[in-house]
Order: sequence, then C-alpha cells, then structure tokens
Amino acid sequence: MARQKKKIFYRSPKGPKPLDKQKPKDASTLPEGQERLEKAIAHMGLASRREAKMLIKEGKVLVNNKVVRETGFGIVLGKDKINLKEDASGTKEAVLYFKPRGIETSKTSGTNTDIHEKLPTLKHLSPIGRLDKESDGLIILSNDGTLTKALTKENSSIEKEYLVLVRENITPEAISKLSSGIFLDKVKTKPAKVKKVSKSSFTIILKEGRKHQIRRMCDACRLTILSLTRIRIGHLKIGSMKPGFVKRIQEKDINILKNS
Repeated sequence: MARQKKKIFYRSPKGPKPLDKQKPKDASTLPEGQERLEKAIAHMGLASRREAKMLIKEGKVLVNNKVVRETGFGIVLGKDKINLKEDASGTKEAVLYFKPRGIETSKTSGTNTDIHEKLPTLKHLSPIGRLDKESDGLIILSNDGTLTKALTKENSSIEKEYLVLVRENITPEAISKLSSGIFLDKVKTKPAKVKKVSKSSFTIILKEGRKHQIRRMCDACRLTILSLTRIRIGHLKIGSMKPGFVKRIQEKDINILKNS
C-alpha cells in the first residue's frame, strides 16, 4: 500500500499588514486647516460642545445651508457658513450651583461622581468652566451659548472670586507675587486682586481661568492649599448657599453677565 505523504502547512512570518489593509492610526484626524463642527459651534458661542453634538445628531445644524448630522464633520473656519435651525435654540436656562468638594465638573473616570449624576434633572444644562474635584463653590450650568461665550471668551471682563485657606502663614511677599502675576508654562498670569483675610487665608479675584491656576500659583509661592472655594462669579455671590444648593438665575442677571 502506497504511503501517503504528510501534508505540511507553512505559516507566513508575522509582520506588518500591507499598507492598503492597515487602518490609519487616527481615523478621526481631519485634514490640516479643518476643525470639528461641534467644536466650531462651541467657539462661536452658539452652544456648548455637548449641546452642539446633540443638535447635529438631531439635524438642526446647517453647513453652507445643508443639514449635517455627522459629529466630527470637518469645516473650514472663515469659509464654511454655520447656522442653527430656528427651532434649535429652545428655551434658555441657567442655574447657579454650589458644587461640593469631591464632585467632578465632568466625569474623568467611571469611579468618580460628576455634577450631572448629582443633578440628573439638569442633564440638559452644561457646566460653564470648571472647578476641580478638590475645590468647591459656585459654577453656572446653562444651555445658553451666548452666556457661555461671555463667561469663557479670552478677553472676558467677568471676575471670579475665590477664598483660599492655606497651611502656612501668608507673607506680604506672597501677596505681592500672587497679585503681580506668576509664570505658568512660560506665560505670565494676568494681574490679580489679592486680599489677606487672616494669617492663613486670602481672597483672589481673577479674570482668566487657566487649568488649576490658583493651585499652581500657590505652589509657586510655597503655599499649601487646604481649601479652595469660588465665592463669586461676576455679580453673583455665594451668600447663604450651602454645598449642593441650586438656584435659578434670573433673566436680568443673565443679561448683566452677557453685557459685562
């Protein structure tokens, strides 16, 4: 009986896939000079980025007079014309929230709690600006793009006041340094209004909101922050509000912020 030859299977050595079968490293990267539609809408002050994504999906955004339903759609600023349908704006709302310490403005991990989990009935409103997890105090939530732009634009004149408690005694040198400005990432902070309240606490008034700005300024002055509370936004003061309290902002107060 003839002996059957054993079939031998050869495996090709592992290596990179052919170029035509490889996926780009970042398939969402837009061509140079383009910007995501939702980001452009937010920059224009028409809506927050989260709100803009919802409007796009609902078919309420027009680019060059054509409806676009694709989030991440690339547009060219200054060339493409962006509009919202007349019914897209809806009813504008704004509330003042005393964010407690330990709550994130927006969730960064599954184990953390953010504002919308604490306030599920206000999920349609987006936080304007941020307060880090270990800070507490006032933050505005709104679906009003014009208000968002007024509060976050680079040359905004709206003041934000903070009460800071530190471990060390505050020296006149530290007050002077905080007031005149400190270099963060090679860019000097704008002059601030700083007032000593007690031997270890002070208030500071800013017109900018760089990431962890006050904490980094205090680090530069060798001050260890124990608590950091935002006590005022524009003319809106914390008053008798307690952590977790929510207060609706009246239209007259919204208009004052918009026109500041």
